[in-house]
Amino acid sequence: MSSSGVPPLSSTGVFTIADSILIDAPREKVWEILLDFGSYKECRGQTIVSASGTALADQTPAAGKRLLIRPVHLPPTMGEPGFMQSHSTNVLITTIDHENYRAAWVGDGLPRWALHAERWQMLTMEGGKTKYESIEVFSGIIAYIVKFFTGKNLVLGVRAMAEGLKSRAEGA
Repeated sequence: MSSSGVPPLSSTGVFTIADSILIDAPREKVWEILLDFGSYKECRGQTIVSASGTALADQTPAAGKRLLIRPVHLPPTMGEPGFMQSHSTNVLITTIDHENYRAAWVGDGLPRWALHAERWQMLTMEGGKTKYESIEVFSGIIAYIVKFFTGKNLVLGVRAMAEGLKSRAEGA
């Protein structure tokens, strides 16, 4: 995690994926939906797991817990992903800040010099609407490969996440 407890600067990584969207729903409602990891079936499944990978009975997000994100459909799809389009990743939740509506995690599994990904999701208010912002900074030597092979699809995935959150919050 960034030593300052805020999202890393884009300049600290090889590449950054960022997006935002305005949502016509109360921030508290959007936050509740954002942290309901079990309901993310449109673009990905997210399960809080033990260090050995077993799903935990308590699925409440908290700093220090591990999160298995599977499948990650790249490019995002509502149906079954095609060959080489479904990926998974393990992350360590570093921040769940209910007071400031911020959640963050880092990739878990590879040495930082090889590949490090830090993702932040934040909710603020803008013009009476909730603004959802997501930023993920990739660094390490493997980040160049990730950018080349999946960078464009990661951008699409972050956009699909924002649109799915908006749709769920405004329609629910």
